[in-house]
Amino acid sequence: MPVNRNPTVRQRRLARTLKELRVAARMTMVQAARQLDCAESKISRIEAAQSGIRLVDLRLLLDLYGVTDHAVRSRLEELSREGRLRGWWDRYSDALSPLYADYISLEADASDAYSVETFLVPGLLQTEDYTRAVVRAQIEDASVEQVEQLTKVRLERRSVLTRESPLRLWVVLSESVLKHQIGGRAVMREQLDYLVAMAGRPNINIQVLPEESDVHAALFGPLVILSFPESTETDVVYVDSLLSTLYIEEPGEVFKYSSLFRRGLAESLPRKESIAFIERIAKGNDSDE
Repeated sequence: MPVNRNPTVRQRRLARTLKELRVAARMTMVQAARQLDCAESKISRIEAAQSGIRLVDLRLLLDLYGVTDHAVRSRLEELSREGRLRGWWDRYSDALSPLYADYISLEADASDAYSVETFLVPGLLQTEDYTRAVVRAQIEDASVEQVEQLTKVRLERRSVLTRESPLRLWVVLSESVLKHQIGGRAVMREQLDYLVAMAGRPNINIQVLPEESDVHAALFGPLVILSFPESTETDVVYVDSLLSTLYIEEPGEVFKYSSLFRRGLAESLPRKESIAFIERIAKGNDSDE
């Protein structure tokens, strides 16, 4: 099988999960290779996402690793079958960076997302005009076509919140985010009203982190923690900045970010108080006009 020099994010997740299952079962690559009657190098390539894996071989490895849960096996088989498939975002490949496309793929497969936002409203909760204003500000030389494409992508991402098994979204939103006049007062008022409406959905929890909270000193930018349906899959932390995008998958590092999220949540206003706070900020926008 040829070496895969451009694995999709699904292929990388499957590869990482297979390695973690092997280690948890205290199996060596030699033992796994013996199960598939292949060279040890093949197992190494599979676990590095440099080579795909046939369903028959995947099932043999899951048998060896003692994976009996039907839901887990089905999920991993689905990752194997769909590993090379691209999603709706592939239509916008000319406008999207590979890292952003990878993030959309992870988000589409996730069951839960835990977000800390220090500067902007989370992408999944942005209105169309707010998104346009953000894109124009972040990409100074963006063409009209580029702005519209990136806006459409962000709007399509919102479908994860309304699908049959919707993404559960937990947001810690810095108070200052609500006061930044992105796009002007009218755009911001619409955005705040939209936040209030979305906060009423059972799968969306928005809590405001007051400006006086000491937790702000530990926050160096926005972050998202994505969790997946099966417990065998490791959470992924996504940290984004103007100059870099970082994915963190090592369990110890993920735990540190999860702890930071929990600290932010504990310091935030309760859900109902947060919604009321957003409503007051929105009315303030009106009174200042």
